[in-house]
Amino acid sequence: MMQILRIELFKIFSRPRTYISFGIVTAITFVIQLAMLSDGKSFIGFAMSGINEQFDIQGNILNGYLVTYIILQSLLIHIPLLVALVAGDALAGEANLGTLRLLLTKPISRSRLVLMKFTGSVIYTVMLIVWLAVVGLFLSLLLFGKGDMINLKSDTFIMIMQQDIMWRYMAAFAFATLAMTTIASLSLMLSAFADNSIGPIISTMGIVVVITILSNLELPLFNIIKPYLFTTHMIGWKGFFDSPVPYQAIGHSALVLALYTVGFLVITIVYFNKKDIKS
Repeated sequence: MMQILRIELFKIFSRPRTYISFGIVTAITFVIQLAMLSDGKSFIGFAMSGINEQFDIQGNILNGYLVTYIILQSLLIHIPLLVALVAGDALAGEANLGTLRLLLTKPISRSRLVLMKFTGSVIYTVMLIVWLAVVGLFLSLLLFGKGDMINLKSDTFIMIMQQDIMWRYMAAFAFATLAMTTIASLSLMLSAFADNSIGPIISTMGIVVVITILSNLELPLFNIIKPYLFTTHMIGWKGFFDSPVPYQAIGHSALVLALYTVGFLVITIVYFNKKDIKS
């Protein structure tokens, strides 16, 4: 089992597209940080124009914690594509190269092979989120310093004290990892149905985009199905920056994402065990 996992990780990290994903995360993060360095004070001033009329807020408002929150809101929309680049290629890529038959001649069941492919995709996802934490959070703290964080919402704002912020980010990154794991399981499932990795990658993003649109439409019909869409729960990480923290809602979202992940994985295993690889 461990040998198969090591081989899978070697395959993942020997492909240029893997490092392109890390490069994209780095590039987008740098662009946002550069924008905040050059014109961040004007942006914050405009965003807080109404608040400053009622409250006298002092201190380093444009700090690393606030910049990181902006980065997360921007990047967690694009990371599903980067996850799909690897997970969507896990099984379909083997079929496309003609190595799937050879792989299944080894003394390992198809179910275990799927689990190893999934585990490799999860490890890649975790490393991608960890890298986002490094360049997004810690580099932002170096560039902008620390301070109390203001979470601006549509109808209110939340002030979070500096000593109460770091654990929130650690929890948010952990939740984001769970959300991206759901995307990895979806992409792996689509990969099992395909013989070319392009299809699962595009299909994953198409599904995410369509369901996200449904999640954001304020229509009675869609309001009924919203609680059952996984994209509705992928933004649960934002709850860690509310006061008080809605632990019950976050736990519910985490449970929904976990159930989707298990469901996608079970479908993948059931189908792949019956798949005809001789044709």
